[in-house]
Amino acid sequence: MHEQFADVGNGITLCYETFGDPAAPPVVLIMGLGTQMIAWDTRFCEDLASRGFFVVRFDNRDVGRSTRLDDAHVPGLSEIALRRVPNPAYKLADMALDTVGLMNALELESAHVVGVSMGGMIAQTVAARHPSRTRTLTSIMSNTGARFSGQPALKAYPVLLGKSPADRDGFVERGLKTWATIGSPGFERDEIELRAMIELSFDRGPSAAGTARQLGAIIASGDRRRELRAVQAPTLVIHGEADVLVSPSGGRATAKAINGARLITIPGMGHDLPCAAWPQLLGAIAQHGHGADVAAGVEPAVRAA
Repeated sequence: MHEQFADVGNGITLCYETFGDPAAPPVVLIMGLGTQMIAWDTRFCEDLASRGFFVVRFDNRDVGRSTRLDDAHVPGLSEIALRRVPNPAYKLADMALDTVGLMNALELESAHVVGVSMGGMIAQTVAARHPSRTRTLTSIMSNTGARFSGQPALKAYPVLLGKSPADRDGFVERGLKTWATIGSPGFERDEIELRAMIELSFDRGPSAAGTARQLGAIIASGDRRRELRAVQAPTLVIHGEADVLVSPSGGRATAKAINGARLITIPGMGHDLPCAAWPQLLGAIAQHGHGADVAAGVEPAVRAA
């Protein structure tokens, strides 16, 4: 890995990596709840870069090698279960500012913003609150924060509420069970590669408290449908039809909330990014990004002065 670090403001330092030509149109990839940037597989990033983009992936605050807010409030199980977090350490808007701060550090005036799950929520927030920085929005397996759409199936609740083991072997085994529960039933899973990713996540530093604070940020941010009306960027919504962690109704609600959004659903895809679905995912993201750039007459490299 070629990790780099950027001060993005408000005392937050993000760990990030880049792929491709810095002069190419930038794509910023935002990962989901408690999940490190390595869940954007290196080959996925390299493939996207080969399609004519400068690709950035990063660890969100409170996960991996980015800043941990260890002195901040950690929501308890009752707060999460009741969906009431009166004293959140931060909200999705703060995580969106982290993303914009990273763009500032990389001198990216604007970018194609792509997020999965919680990362999709952050990407939506970037597009709604920072329209001039957002070339396009791609929201994958995400939702609007509304109470009656995009909710987990009952069998997914242990994934959200279960305690993460502190030892490496226990962490890896729980991770394998988690992905078996929420992953894509319609696509073959490479257990060796999945285990390697989970092991690397442990070695880079998991944080159960950080995951809880991120979940608190989602809950405290509430229903974002009104805010999503402000999104001006061309928007693509992608959702797996077999997603048990964020039900497909979340994707439909997101597409409905954003004017002009286009929805793609993928049969057999759950709450992960299976290799066999990469051609469809990468093709859709690249077509969406290049199409918008051409329509806007934007030069290949738009960087801040």
